[in-house]
Amino acid sequence: MSRVRPEAARTMEQVRHAVDSIDAELVGLLAERMRFMDAAARIKPRREDVRDEARKAAVIAHVRQLAQDLGIDPGVIGSIWNQLVEASIAHELEAWDRLRNPSAAQCESAPGASNPWRE
Repeated sequence: MSRVRPEAARTMEQVRHAVDSIDAELVGLLAERMRFMDAAARIKPRREDVRDEARKAAVIAHVRQLAQDLGIDPGVIGSIWNQLVEASIAHELEAWDRLRNPSAAQCESAPGASNPWRE
């Protein structure tokens, strides 16, 4: 079943299929985004370079504007992106540590280790 446009949806099956399809695309894009966080960890020379509050603010402002332009609530998108950026920073910090000190990173990622962005 191909994905219908929202205005053409006539059944909940069509809506659910479309949402599942979009979710699969989003997860794929998020996985690619995280691979870029791995690249950033590889490129940044200092651990303290990982957190960049000015860049975080610019990213969130950008997506809020995109949301506004698309007619969706920029507050909701800003909130989602705040969580996404924080998760990305946590991922990048782990990658930075793993690249520069693999044995220490293994200890931190052992069972019971704490990462607030993971369930």
